[in-house]
Amino acid sequence: MPFYTCALYLPSLTVSMTWVFRFFSRWPLPALHAIGAVLGWSVWLCSPAYRRNFRAQVSQAGLHFAQARPAIADAGRLVAELPRLWLRPHDQSCLPEVQVQGRQWVDAVRAQGRGVIFFSAHCGSFELAPQALAELYGPVTALYRPSRQPWLARLMLASRQRPGLSMAPASLAGIRQMLKALRSGGAVALLTDQVPPDGWGLWAPFFGKPAYSMTLAAKLALQSGAALIPVRTERLPGGRGYDLQFLPPVVGFQDVPAPDLMTAVTLVNQANEALILSLPGQYLWAYARYKQPRREASVPAAAS
Repeated sequence: MPFYTCALYLPSLTVSMTWVFRFFSRWPLPALHAIGAVLGWSVWLCSPAYRRNFRAQVSQAGLHFAQARPAIADAGRLVAELPRLWLRPHDQSCLPEVQVQGRQWVDAVRAQGRGVIFFSAHCGSFELAPQALAELYGPVTALYRPSRQPWLARLMLASRQRPGLSMAPASLAGIRQMLKALRSGGAVALLTDQVPPDGWGLWAPFFGKPAYSMTLAAKLALQSGAALIPVRTERLPGGRGYDLQFLPPVVGFQDVPAPDLMTAVTLVNQANEALILSLPGQYLWAYARYKQPRREASVPAAAS
């Protein structure tokens, strides 16, 4: 379970978590990021299992610990900024706090009339990215899987369903919704390094080790001809905002035979690796990337 998700499961609190979110949503970003850094290091110091998993995955990626050390504090910043991101008024733009780079890659694809699959990893402010994408290139359709905590599920859906940003359920209907958007030249957003439920992925190399990997992004690209464009959203020091950068589209998909899903998924994983290595100090290294997938009651046929 990701660090930020663990921090939101706080059943011992007697006050309303919604009230807590509303309280912190009014705080300035520098203050939230300062509190978050303390939170990140507190979790690190209190959890031997967290430290082991963090170090093991840093080593698996071929990095020295010093290169990833800033990610300890940054994981806490991710948690601390969530109230502000989720409860920002729908008529208030997030773009004044965002520097945007690499728009030429998106503009070139859109000029060809092709759809765009924006994707990212558990790196930087991946919760901010869909909101910024909706303002820059909306309408954008994003995959949605509700939390098992009812209060959190309601809060997440209300915050993510914004003007220019629609949520597609993780179901056959949701997949059809995304495919329709792409075939009409639209855009979708996915977090492609997460472990999908059993039946939604396949085992493909990730930093040299087999990891159960999402097939959805690869299938959507193969079936629609859409371009896969990595998105990196870096937190700037001192709470000064964010740097959103579009990276060059993933190459090689035009040469992948449709049945060769392993090659296509591996290309997506390699793009995730490159994105993570470009910002190792803001990746959730303790995310259980190599865990066994959980079983679902049913799996949409288009996801298998």
